Amino acid sequence: MQNALAHLKSSDPVLAAIIERVGPCNISYREPEFSSLVRSIVFQQLSGKSAMPIFNRLLEACGGRITPEAILKLRMPRLRKVGLSRQKISYIRDLARSIQTGKLDFAALPHLPDEEIIQRLIAIKGIGVWTAHMFLLFALRRENVLPVGDFGVRNAIRKAYRKRNLPSPKQMEKLAKNWHPYCSIASWYLWRSLELPSAPALGDCRPPVVS
Repeated sequence: MQNALAHLKSSDPVLAAIIERVGPCNISYREPEFSSLVRSIVFQQLSGKSAMPIFNRLLEACGGRITPEAILKLRMPRLRKVGLSRQKISYIRDLARSIQTGKLDFAALPHLPDEEIIQRLIAIKGIGVWTAHMFLLFALRRENVLPVGDFGVRNAIRKAYRKRNLPSPKQMEKLAKNWHPYCSIASWYLWRSLELPSAPALGDCRPPVVS
C-alpha cells in the first residue's frame, strides 16, 4: 500500500492533497464469492443507506448465507418482501442458475485477467460493467480498476479537478494514466473525498488537464 500511495502522491498533486486529508487507506474488502456479486446487484442504482437494509434482509431470508441454492429456494413473494424489485430478483436468480448449470465457472474467476473476468460477468443478465468493476475491486482486490461508470467517482473528479461537467469515460481514462497501476486505490480516495468538507487548498494544486 505504501508503494501505491507514494506513486499516486507523486503523480497527481490533486490526488496527493486528497490522500493527505482522508488519511490511511482502509478499503473494506469482501470475499470473492457469490454473495459479493449479489450484493453489487442489490446496490445497483441505490445509495448504500437504502441498499444495505435490503441486502441484510436478503441475507436473513437465505438463512445467514447467500448461495445459489438458497436464492433459488426463495419464491418471488419472499424476495419481494425483502425489498428487491422484480428486475433485480430476475438478475439474481439468473446469476444463481448460471453458476448451478456451469454457464459461469465462478471458481475460475480469481485466476483470470481483469478484462476476461469482465467479459464473463457481463454475459450474465443484469450484470453490467459497473457490477463487474465492483467485484474486481472489492472482492478480487485488483489494484488497477477504474470504474468509469460510477457516479461517485465521476462526481468526485468533477469537484476535485474543478470541472463544469461530469467527466466522460474517455476523460477519466486520460486523467487516470498517471494513476496506473493503482487506479483502484485512487478511486477509493475519490469516493472518500466526497465525505470531506470543502477545502480551498485543493484548488491551489495544479491538476492534470482533462480535456
